[in-house]
Amino acid sequence: QVQLVESGGGLVRAGGSLRLSCAASGRTFSNYAMGWFRQAPGKDREFVAAISRFGGSTYYPDSVKGRFTISRDNAKNTVYLQMNSLKPEDTAVYSCAATRSTYSIGTQAYDYWGQGTQVTVSS
Repeated sequence: QVQLVESGGGLVRAGGSLRLSCAASGRTFSNYAMGWFRQAPGKDREFVAAISRFGGSTYYPDSVKGRFTISRDNAKNTVYLQMNSLKPEDTAVYSCAATRSTYSIGTQAYDYWGQGTQVTVSS
């Protein structure tokens, strides 16, 4: 029903920046709160950021707070993740997700997922 496609991943040195994008199609974008998650090899999927339907509320875990910023442009059906001061431990596949419910830090709350984009931070 909703398709999500991430882009913007790549290789960056520690201390550098990347901006990820997630383009949505299939339904009215503003119907969904959005989240970003990441998963490194051998690790569980980890919550990174969430944003409410109209961008009025955001949430970040301590691991990325102050370095990452989630935003959305509902006119473009796109959510972004600006990542600054990247660290090697940020290396993971980053996925965006959409929920028809209130935004959440839990993966179970999300109804739709993108395929993910690889972010690699070298030392």
